[in-house]
Amino acid sequence: MLSNIKACVLHGLEGYQIDVETDLTNGLPVFNIVGLPDASIKESKDRVRSAIANSDYEFPLSRITVNLSPASIKKEGSQLDLPIALGVLSATGVIDFPSDNICFIGELSLDGSIKRIEGALPMVISLRSFGVKTVFIPKDNQLECSYVKDMTIYPASSLKEVVEHLNKKRIINPLIVRTFNQESDEARYDVDFQDVKGQEAIKRAVEIAAAGSHNILIIGSPGTGKTMIAKRIPTILPYPTFEEALEITKIYSVAGMNLSNGLMMQRPFRSPHHTLSMTAMTGGGRVPKPGEISLANYGVLFLDELPEFSKSVLEVLRQPIEDGVVNISRASGTFQYPSKFMLVASMNPCPCGYYGDPKHECKCSMSQIENYLNKISGPLLDRIDIVIEASSVYYDDLNSKKPSESSSQIRERVNKARLIQKYRYQDLNIFSNSELNARQIKKYCQMNNDGEELLKMAYNKMSLSVRGYNKIIKVARTIADLDHSDDILAKHVAEAIQYRSMDKKYWR
Repeated sequence: MLSNIKACVLHGLEGYQIDVETDLTNGLPVFNIVGLPDASIKESKDRVRSAIANSDYEFPLSRITVNLSPASIKKEGSQLDLPIALGVLSATGVIDFPSDNICFIGELSLDGSIKRIEGALPMVISLRSFGVKTVFIPKDNQLECSYVKDMTIYPASSLKEVVEHLNKKRIINPLIVRTFNQESDEARYDVDFQDVKGQEAIKRAVEIAAAGSHNILIIGSPGTGKTMIAKRIPTILPYPTFEEALEITKIYSVAGMNLSNGLMMQRPFRSPHHTLSMTAMTGGGRVPKPGEISLANYGVLFLDELPEFSKSVLEVLRQPIEDGVVNISRASGTFQYPSKFMLVASMNPCPCGYYGDPKHECKCSMSQIENYLNKISGPLLDRIDIVIEASSVYYDDLNSKKPSESSSQIRERVNKARLIQKYRYQDLNIFSNSELNARQIKKYCQMNNDGEELLKMAYNKMSLSVRGYNKIIKVARTIADLDHSDDILAKHVAEAIQYRSMDKKYWR
């Protein structure tokens, strides 16, 4: 007897529909699974056997062959347990499927219960694009899938429950599609810019970076508030749109890190330790998973003490920063993960941390300082839009009675600037000034004559690269947006140049 059950496997963030073909023939009772299964799928035959028996169904004493079609695609993951078990029961006549347009995903326990799986959301979204109208998922994955429209999704808790539903003995209630409401789902943060005393110049630079999604490097002595400010950047970023929240949740679902098991409403803030490997940064592994740069997608990747990171780890950032995606090639195939993150980095000006500090004496030699700074390559530094210096904080700043601006006040200005960019680029596939290419810069970054003369002078005097020249224009465009100016004026260019000149102080 032959049966065919629809299932799904993941390749990166994309799901692929496959057919689980089950055939029962006479012969010695053997259970074979073919079609390029990985180890977890090969082990599923033991879980399926116990789950069927413990769900009060008879496991057939026949030669069972399960083919995962198409056989050319490598299959990974335990989510094929449920379709394999249903294939065996269908082949024995226990289930009569009313339609072929049904898909099943879920891992089975030995007692027949269905366990939560990784990557349920991207699987369901991919199946929808293939025209699948009905899908059964584990009940523990229902929250993250509850925003998917135009599908009937049944959350199931056990194999027996699915069988009885298919046999119309006990119907499972489908998921009620939830409506995305940004107002009620706003992220709440435990930190606020109101806590930061002084450092008005850095706050201004961070506001510009957030308004245009620009990469920023903060240089300063220990204790000047670099890390404190960086951790508060997500509090001034616009709340994610539905599409962005869905993309963020897909990545964390595949990585098995969606602990809330719902739609992720906070922009990610990733702060990896400097000892991480290239694979941890970019993604990959035997079973490829997203790395830190993908987990920071639509959010912030904070690299504290930048020179302490391995040079090879820092250099792999160059291509993802430019392209917004990272491509990983492995023997099992090529995977692509999104990496549209805002890079925020901090560092000391020298090994001891006190070079140029008016309060402390630097004990480093010039060669030590040069070797320390040279850990940051020119090409990587060229991809950072804003470089700002954190000055020492004085007692009067800490004891000031003047209230600091709150994150909500700064976010309000950032949101207005982002709305201007959204309207300006509505016909393009970009959402912020940092994404502009050379042709788009010419079209959307018009400046007056004084601004052009100032930029020409800076280009020649500072020996800027073409990328550095374009970075100044894009930052100036963001400053003009914060100023609600259609044209880029000389004062906007001057401030943007200031954020490129700071790196010349350290990297001559």
